[in-house]
Amino acid sequence: QVELVESGGGLVQAGGSLTISCESSMRALSSFVKAWFRQAPGKEREFVAAISTSGLIQNFGNSVRGRFAISRDNAKNTVDLQMTSLTSEDAAVYYCAAGRPTRVGVEGEKYGIDAETYDYWGRGTQVTVSS
Repeated sequence: QVELVESGGGLVQAGGSLTISCESSMRALSSFVKAWFRQAPGKEREFVAAISTSGLIQNFGNSVRGRFAISRDNAKNTVDLQMTSLTSEDAAVYYCAAGRPTRVGVEGEKYGIDAETYDYWGRGTQVTVSS
């Protein structure tokens, strides 16, 4: 039973842009915090971005802040990650996650960064950046 499904990954040239999406099959997840994490081969999982249920609270990892944007559509139960100025360092498998607001925590510089607070995960979508 897959609750989160990512899509939109692929090959993009360095300096280019790509938007990946995550759709939830569980209606209840529209009230969860949504986030994106990524993992490159041989590296630890890295926090990318998180967005609150309302969309008003957002947080980004230091390596993507200013280049990536996150948005959600609760009616469609989707969350998107808009990526720009991509580099080889952004190549990874990107995972969508959903967590209860009470577990994810409150607004601040650490909002949404703890992967252990998320209850649902997608299987990931591959993003490859060519130089």
